[in-house]
Amino acid sequence: MNKTTVSTGAILVLVIALALLPLVLAPTQIGAMSQMLIAALFALAFSLLIGQGGMLSFGHAAYFAIGCFATIHAMNAAEQAGLRLPTPLMPLAGGLAALVVGAVAGFFATLRSGVYFSMVTLAIAELFHTLAPNLQGVFGGEGGVSAMRMPWAGIGFDQEIHVYYLIFGWTLVSALLMYLYTRTSFGRLTVALRENERRVAFLGYDVHATKVVVFSISSLFAGIAGGLLAVSSESANYMLFNLSYSANVVLFSYIGGTGLFLGPAVGAGLMSILGYAVSDVTRLWLLYQGLIFVLVMMYAPGGILPAAQALVTRGRADGGLPASRVLLSAMPVAMIGCAAVQLLELTSAVFSRDYQTEVARTGRWPAITLLSRSWAPDQLLTWAGPALLLAVGVLFLFRLTRAATRESVMPSGEELAV
Repeated sequence: MNKTTVSTGAILVLVIALALLPLVLAPTQIGAMSQMLIAALFALAFSLLIGQGGMLSFGHAAYFAIGCFATIHAMNAAEQAGLRLPTPLMPLAGGLAALVVGAVAGFFATLRSGVYFSMVTLAIAELFHTLAPNLQGVFGGEGGVSAMRMPWAGIGFDQEIHVYYLIFGWTLVSALLMYLYTRTSFGRLTVALRENERRVAFLGYDVHATKVVVFSISSLFAGIAGGLLAVSSESANYMLFNLSYSANVVLFSYIGGTGLFLGPAVGAGLMSILGYAVSDVTRLWLLYQGLIFVLVMMYAPGGILPAAQALVTRGRADGGLPASRVLLSAMPVAMIGCAAVQLLELTSAVFSRDYQTEVARTGRWPAITLLSRSWAPDQLLTWAGPALLLAVGVLFLFRLTRAATRESVMPSGEELAV
């Protein structure tokens, strides 16, 4: 990918934290962390295409879904045949099925490049989404298909923490294999393919075959992620072929940053946890997700992880970032965030159908509870307060950005001398 890498110490801290956190969390929170790891693995698999090979797929959830269904059918087949196949190995069935389907689909999709490749992947995913409800013997129709986790080696897999560590192990191994793949000669060749296809062809390599291999490997790990979802939920529905799953992995990858190997995983993990924490509190969580994507693309187009790493590198070069400077930079962001959330939540509540019905019935504007406090929507202060805070935050952030821009473009003495 990029020459810039995340430090080994930071990765070890992250792995240790992911290994120990479930010991102190509630079962529902452990389940949320399992979904986070599955989303991170799926994003890493997708990153092999966009980050390593420069191929933007708009339908990669199809291979995630194939992996999920294949694992469910493998679990059912093993149970019906009386085979005591290890439950931890079941995601391999999903990975192999996705590998086969991905190789066939990738053969046709990679005949084109750029936006045409993206459109072909979108068409293939839509084809699966259309056919799945009609192939009830494979995809189960509206009800989907289900299976049960079988105990193995004294582990019943009847507790969330057992499932979590299974997913954690698979995610860790898969991430390591994908990273090692990027360090191989073929992995470096795909980077050259991303940069200049014509030059790769001029050097004598088969561009189409190389693309098919990359697409197949990405589908393999996407299928393993889908298999882990099958083991976790013990069910699969054809809605997994929905294009929203493909759109999410694209958004999450770009939010995290496709220029770093772990960038897409970080983006997927953060957005998954955000969705879990916010979706039960507000109906606008998808709007917040979209706003985060817009802001990242505007102010950190490389992604969150590369931006954070660049900030740390700059701080080390300057002898460490002063706490006052960090606080000064975070203050306008916090002001804008708090004000925007309050305005959006109040506006959503006021224009909701239930609230308008209550206003029409009683002839008055009931108070709205937000952040454990009541707000009267018919009072000017309710709206003027957050609006003023938003304006001050935007002005403050604008001045900080302008000052940082001037500082970055100001030539140093050595540059002037050169």
